[in-house]
Amino acid sequence: MEPALPDVPEAMASPAPRRRGRPSRPVLSRAKITTAALAIIGRSGYEGLTMAALARELKTAPSALYNHVASKDEVLNWVQDDVNDTIDTSAFGRDPWDVALVRWAYSYREAFAQHSPLIPVIAVLPITGAPHTLEMYERVAGGLRAGGWPEDLIIDTIVAVESFVLGSAMDVAAPEWIFDVGEQHDLAPTFADAVTARRGRGRKAADDAFALGLNALVAGLRGTLAATLATRT
Repeated sequence: MEPALPDVPEAMASPAPRRRGRPSRPVLSRAKITTAALAIIGRSGYEGLTMAALARELKTAPSALYNHVASKDEVLNWVQDDVNDTIDTSAFGRDPWDVALVRWAYSYREAFAQHSPLIPVIAVLPITGAPHTLEMYERVAGGLRAGGWPEDLIIDTIVAVESFVLGSAMDVAAPEWIFDVGEQHDLAPTFADAVTARRGRGRKAADDAFALGLNALVAGLRGTLAATLATRT
């Protein structure tokens, strides 16, 4: 009688099938590409964002990246849209236009203060292909029109506020010593004394300047609207 053979463990009964096809690569999407681009810009600034650097960040080949996005400009358009999607426009259509405008401006500034290296680039990008950005502008425009603003002044009003907001967002990231006159006090003594009076306030100095400017801007817009409506009725 032949001796019985030992049972072969199921895992060893047959070799595992070989994987077929190419090695797996990360699945790319607009959201992943945008997040990676923001990470690069945060570390290295706008200059550090290249398609090659973006491919490395995503651990993929540049050719694979180009299958999802056509150019660096398109990536920046996505980044702009992603940041703008965080801006609060909920007050438009609910609150008076000037109250809503102030809330929008504060949220807008906060969003871009966290991404100040993007401002010089994004500020001049077209908004085509940026659905969240278009939705934001539609809410703002609708709120202004409901508040009585003539259609031919709505975009001018938006641009006026945006220009102030984006400059103020950059001010948040500016070093506190940016206005320090150093050893040249005698050249600008009044200015130097004013700088000294402001010193030590840190982020609060930027916040106070923003509040001062925004209040003045909105007050001016109220006056402009009243004067415009008076001359057109």
